[in-house]
Amino acid sequence: MREMTIESVRLSLTNYQRVVILREKGTDRYLPIWIGPAEADAIAVRLQDVAVARPLTHDLLRNILDELGARVVYIVVNDLANDTFYARIVLEFNGRTLEIDSRPSDAIALAVRAEVPIFAEESVLDQAGVTLDEEPETEPAQAASEPVTPERTKPVDPQELEKLGAFKEFIEGLDLDDFDERRKS
Repeated sequence: MREMTIESVRLSLTNYQRVVILREKGTDRYLPIWIGPAEADAIAVRLQDVAVARPLTHDLLRNILDELGARVVYIVVNDLANDTFYARIVLEFNGRTLEIDSRPSDAIALAVRAEVPIFAEESVLDQAGVTLDEEPETEPAQAASEPVTPERTKPVDPQELEKLGAFKEFIEGLDLDDFDERRKS
């Protein structure tokens, strides 16, 4: 498991869907996860410390857990299958550790309220993680006319590549200048 931070919650201009972008701590590897508008708002409201008149659903869940004496320990994005991310909420309750199945968006919205770590399994990062290279390096033996491509540790299965096509379109549509500005501040 790798610890992640929330880099941002964005609106994709290519398909107008919301995406939460997690960043692996200490690296430039990102994990974009498409989420619903309500969950995007729930995450953004908490990250921006916006006061709401009544508890939102994730606030209610946190309040219920607190009243029952349960404690959120962490959440983990633990799987990616058929373009769907899966997550687990890890709780401590009555001396037991419980793992609750969750959508990543709901788990993240709860994690920001409980102020607990967010993790991603290495296998998920291997499948959907994106590393942003400042300037690609060329090998001395490489001809100047050949395109520079990132080095891969294993070949990509064509079926898997087709499944991840939506991620590719999204990543190609990102305004990467925003990432550079956030790193400088």
